Amino acid sequence: MKNIVAIYTGQGLAEPLQDLLFKHLPEYRLTNIIDDGIIRDVIRCGEVTKPVIRRLIKYYQTADDMGADIILNTCSSVGEVVDIARNIIDAPILKIDEPMAKHAVENHQTIGVIATLPTTLDPTIRLIQSQAKLLDKDVSIVEGLAEGAYHALIAGKRQEHDDLILKIGQKLAKQVDCIVLAQASMMRMQEVLQQGIGKAVLASPPLCVQWIKSMSEGSSL
Repeated sequence: MKNIVAIYTGQGLAEPLQDLLFKHLPEYRLTNIIDDGIIRDVIRCGEVTKPVIRRLIKYYQTADDMGADIILNTCSSVGEVVDIARNIIDAPILKIDEPMAKHAVENHQTIGVIATLPTTLDPTIRLIQSQAKLLDKDVSIVEGLAEGAYHALIAGKRQEHDDLILKIGQKLAKQVDCIVLAQASMMRMQEVLQQGIGKAVLASPPLCVQWIKSMSEGSSL
């Protein structure tokens, strides 16, 4: 049995991602490493600091020592740390949003990005831009920050969180071909948004799982 070790910076994604992996990748064993203090530190500082980078590198090394076949970084706010870690960690590290960014660039010209935190919005935009450069594609990106949505969610105001995301989605829909949900934890909003705005909406977990499955079967997305 192959091993996936997933690194989380918050509590909310672990269970839905586990369900998705168990459903589509039953041949993999999943181990979770969760440090929900990381995202609080990133939000407080407004950036990924050196102490956060060092903590994440330690978690990647631990995952490697555990025999991970794939290390899955689940937080887009800290995804760029993976670019550093890939130079020093033996096991392959996958950013959860890489397959989504690639899919968006391959299939769409004007891409909207919705995030509930600035610390997630900017890295996601840079990831899409880097994928466009790799694929030699010219894309336009329209950003949409659902201000207040993250704090509504952690305050237990889920409906307010969802309404703010839907509102920014409706605004972006007039300008874009598709919408990318920058945070994996926004996956549950995918269907609601798609129905509400009539445009393609991409969430990272399903596309990431699809990519892993495709690689396991020896094909390419």
